[in-house]
Amino acid sequence: RRQRQMCIRDSGTPLLEIVSEPELSSPEEARAYMQKIHQIVKYLEICDGNMQEGSFRCDANVSLKPKGTSELGTRTEIKNLNSFKFVEKAIAYEIVRQEELLNDGKVIIQETRLYDSNLNETRIMRAKEEENDYRYFPDPDLLPLEIDQSMIEEIRSQLPEFFESKVQRFTNDFYIKESDAIMIANTIELARYFEEVTSVFDGNNQLVASWILTELLSVINRDDLSIDQLGVSPKSFAKLLQRITDGTISGKIAKDVFASMIKDKKEVDDIIKSKGLEQISDVNEIESVIVEVLKSFPDQLQEYLDGKKKILGFFVGQVMQRTQGRANPSLVNEILKEKIKKN
Repeated sequence: RRQRQMCIRDSGTPLLEIVSEPELSSPEEARAYMQKIHQIVKYLEICDGNMQEGSFRCDANVSLKPKGTSELGTRTEIKNLNSFKFVEKAIAYEIVRQEELLNDGKVIIQETRLYDSNLNETRIMRAKEEENDYRYFPDPDLLPLEIDQSMIEEIRSQLPEFFESKVQRFTNDFYIKESDAIMIANTIELARYFEEVTSVFDGNNQLVASWILTELLSVINRDDLSIDQLGVSPKSFAKLLQRITDGTISGKIAKDVFASMIKDKKEVDDIIKSKGLEQISDVNEIESVIVEVLKSFPDQLQEYLDGKKKILGFFVGQVMQRTQGRANPSLVNEILKEKIKKN
């Protein structure tokens, strides 16, 4: 297509166009196919994958065939779909539209259509009665490109680690849950962040995975940020988790510290020190609070002694409330049980 190739040369932006065989059979399958291609080009770092800005688009061809037959009917093309959701919804609509026409005895016209996401419908852009209307012809300025097998193998050897291999490595070498490995490796940015955190974190990698998939992702999704825009380096994130592991702060307090890291752009230890958030691990101090709590709730204590063991959580909550969440939870549970035994 001479006009498109000239445009590429003028802009300096290369175009990669993938044309598949007509072997996808549902809108859901088409969406999954597009998401996989998107993941590959992002892993290869040849495209930022931004669909809203036109870096990654889909033209979907839709054609139907009678059940039990193999010959496809006349196709229509839906141009410039710029989200995975729109790919799925546009194809679903077009299938219904063509099915209704065929059931009414009408014919499908080969044409190019656009998808209106507000109305959730496709509408005609231009008609193409014959293949000739596409105006295909050889470009005299482009010579045939011949690629031998040795070049293919050389390029293959330089390819990065892809999603499937990364999931396997995260599961086998980092000992995290496979479901978590799949979610982390789904995007190259998240996978890279995870690896950078674990490279400096001296602790359980599952804690890293859990925090990334809950606390970090929730902020990114809520504020529509990239990991770089979040402003928390892998080293700082690792330090936060280290302070949970070494008992300096509790997991609950760590969430508040994380929020301050994002908002105030300060380091973990500075936030903990300035706000006095160090975890209380002094046995005598925790014991005195527990004694006070047990004296304040004699009825609940009796219920626990009578067999209602779930009330222990109530006492833990009271201790944490009186220490502003700073008491070491494991010590609180341990000392509580010992004190109750003596009643």
